[in-house]
Amino acid sequence: MSASHQTIDRRVIPPAAKESTFTLADGHAIRRIDWPGVDEGGRGSLLFLPGRGDFYEKYLETLDHWHRAGWRVTAADWRGQAGSGRLGGDAVTGHIDDFATWSEDLACLWKAWKAKTPGPHILGAHSMGAHVVMRALVDGLVDPEAVVLSAPMIGMAGPPLPLAVLHGVARAMTRIGKPTRPAWKWSEKPGEMPARRRDLLTHDADRYADELWWREKRPELVMGPGSWGWVERAYASARRLGEAGAMEAVRVPVLIISTSADRLVDHAAAVRAARRLPGGELIEFGEEAHHEILREVDPVRERALAGIDEFLDRVAPRK
Repeated sequence: MSASHQTIDRRVIPPAAKESTFTLADGHAIRRIDWPGVDEGGRGSLLFLPGRGDFYEKYLETLDHWHRAGWRVTAADWRGQAGSGRLGGDAVTGHIDDFATWSEDLACLWKAWKAKTPGPHILGAHSMGAHVVMRALVDGLVDPEAVVLSAPMIGMAGPPLPLAVLHGVARAMTRIGKPTRPAWKWSEKPGEMPARRRDLLTHDADRYADELWWREKRPELVMGPGSWGWVERAYASARRLGEAGAMEAVRVPVLIISTSADRLVDHAAAVRAARRLPGGELIEFGEEAHHEILREVDPVRERALAGIDEFLDRVAPRK
């Protein structure tokens, strides 16, 4: 049985994996999880970062796939999410002072992680995490041999207005009320999942149920909407990525996996990013895939993983 067809219990931390914490430059601790790789990381090392409101437990299946393929695998929370604290005014609203804080956190983790792991060194991320990885690449804060981005939040889905206008509206909202207040309605009960949320994320009911199970098992993982401060800073960071020459200066091979059916991030922006990046490549899905491509039904997920494996074997061969 190939690594892509191996199955694990998605509601159990695999015995090969170890959970711990990592202390950032300013002393803030974030959670991390590490797999050694079936041959002690002989294939290389891969660092994966999840999206907004995400947690690494949702990706155990995919992380274990890479572990079985020989990669030494690490995943971590973002500051202020999952089990790594909160930065807003309550326990469920996601807030950040600036996306640069996250890219600098990534640079800190990357430097320490790279020094202790075998190459080649790969960065992978989903959605907002993919945005922060792209920001770190554009700002020259990380130096991976290759990058894999799932449903990257290069742009957000929303009103078809110019980015500068959207940013201006968000900036105004941070000034007429607390920037830490929720930017959109989540549900009547804070932290409770809204109706039809699954329709935005995945066609796979069982994998979606795994997320709900982990949120109940580990209540510290529960997160709801982003703050107006988060929205404003997201638009500001998107404008940074959109600057002339920003992505064009990134020389690292980057594989973008995106779906035209995504209603959370802007698929067209992801396609443009793949074209702008000198080493950009694109795997596109359609109606068969919602936002969480790596947590989709098996045919979608297996195609995505096979594409990632082929890409990494080609651009970052075993050293």
